Amino acid sequence: QVQLVESGGGLVQAGDSLRLSCAFSGPLRTFSDYNMGWFRQAPGREREFLAAITWSGANEYYVNTVKGRFAISRDNARNTAYLAMSNLKPEDTATYFCAAAARSAILSARATFYNTWGQGTQVTVSS
Repeated sequence: QVQLVESGGGLVQAGDSLRLSCAFSGPLRTFSDYNMGWFRQAPGREREFLAAITWSGANEYYVNTVKGRFAISRDNARNTAYLAMSNLKPEDTATYFCAAAARSAILSARATFYNTWGQGTQVTVSS
């Protein structure tokens, strides 16, 4: 069974940067068999798609609201996906989740496209 564990969240000030990590594990599974996505959810709001990356890392897809500030990447040798966030704003405060979807040339912003989720890591941005 595939497991995802996020880390790297914390309390930062507006304008700071953070890099979130998502560690993949799973017997009989290979990280490069999966596309990866990042989502976030703030209290009282729906889960929001942020970015996705194909299994090889060759293609990326971002929601317009974070394009240019957030960057998704992956290291298949380390079984880890990343979300680098810069110029953070108080409205970026949320729990951040990584998710895995079966390897595909298609990248999706739909949460239902992803079948494995991490437990989330909290990011709080103070003004």
